[in-house]
Amino acid sequence: MKTLAPKKILIVDDEHDIVELVAYNLRKEGYTVFTATDGITGLDLARQEQPDLVVLDVMMPGYDGFEVCRMIRQTPHIANTSIVFLTAKSSEIDQILGLELGADDYIQKPVSPRVLVARVKSVIRRANEQIRTETIVAPEIIQIEDIEINRQNYTVKISGVEIFFPKKEFELLAFLATNRGKVFTRESLLKRIWGESVFVVDRTVDVHVSKVREKLGKYGGYIETVKGIGYRFRP
Repeated sequence: MKTLAPKKILIVDDEHDIVELVAYNLRKEGYTVFTATDGITGLDLARQEQPDLVVLDVMMPGYDGFEVCRMIRQTPHIANTSIVFLTAKSSEIDQILGLELGADDYIQKPVSPRVLVARVKSVIRRANEQIRTETIVAPEIIQIEDIEINRQNYTVKISGVEIFFPKKEFELLAFLATNRGKVFTRESLLKRIWGESVFVVDRTVDVHVSKVREKLGKYGGYIETVKGIGYRFRP
């Protein structure tokens, strides 16, 4: 029976004590762990090691965490990497920004190692379930008129021109397009795209839908608002 390689996790935080504590607890769970204490080194390691998940602080020297997240999502071979923010920045605006940039979870410091490990496991499990679901059910490429959605490399082309969609915007578009004609509530979209363990508000969905529509241009009307319920991709 083939043994699966351990998942790789990159920790990027300028607080050495936190890096050591988090790394110790994740290694105890069997993960392969890499560490960096600034955004530039962290991004280089992400590109080199291609981790399954990045635990990312926001306030760091070099690139801050938001910049690192943005650049990971714009780098094709690591664009699908799961990202968990672990930061002392606790305002709702910071949380929304982090999630809109494509993070999979946003955790406020201080947090117990056991809770952090549980949240990391949840994100990895969700990513694995999504891969299995897409492999079995959804087509690799969805073609709707001049819209081409490639689920394997997370790209969207409109009339042959590639348009950049951050991870969550892409997942929202791909999910709705895969289920054309079906109506989804904001709550169900939050659970499907962001997961039950992540606290986000309903307007996060509205903001993402607005951005997706804008990028789709003349095809933006394909995503319809169903008053009092949620959204659907026009059949």
